[in-house]
Amino acid sequence: MTFNFEADPKRIEQNSFIQIRELTPLEGLNAAQQQVVMRIVHSVGLPEVAAQVRFSENACDKARAALKANKPILCDAEMVKQGITKRMIKNLPRCFLNDARVPDLAKAVGETRSMAALQLWADHLEGSVVIIGNAPTALFRLLEMIKQGAAKPAVIIGMPVGFVGAAESKQALWESHKNLGIECITLLGRQGGSAVSAATCNALLRCNHGEWY
Repeated sequence: MTFNFEADPKRIEQNSFIQIRELTPLEGLNAAQQQVVMRIVHSVGLPEVAAQVRFSENACDKARAALKANKPILCDAEMVKQGITKRMIKNLPRCFLNDARVPDLAKAVGETRSMAALQLWADHLEGSVVIIGNAPTALFRLLEMIKQGAAKPAVIIGMPVGFVGAAESKQALWESHKNLGIECITLLGRQGGSAVSAATCNALLRCNHGEWY
């Protein structure tokens, strides 16, 4: 038995994005926003998720500038961190979820480790690129911290996945970003996750490196 399939990685990617452009509604989006939406679609194989993506007014510009300036990239989970294209960055993304201090911090106040880990973000937040792809509680906690006066990141890529709190946390981000004075990119509803959130950052990195589809 023989199988007929494309094996060349460049042709696979090129053909994928030809199809994505044909199938995905991109009207009204600028060039960088289109790249982000297409990468999100590519990561889940569902063109219809494009309708759920939201960008604040200057999100892509601020994110690209922060990435170009090698500002910290802060991730809520190791899977998000591992999904960032390392050849395009000088400083590795940071994730504090598995820091030895976090379990005790979480236990002391009875909250998730994802929430407790944000206590270790304080010195790195200002001007950073925050990527939350798994934990709604981390996104809620970050919004609380910013409301209470914490330093503001350049952009929040908020795309946690799940059934409890995920849709609500992203709706809260979208509804509060203007009042909090923050830029954001989010995917409304229950869908999201490590691949989607990392793909969003990677799309912006590719824009900075002149890789457009």
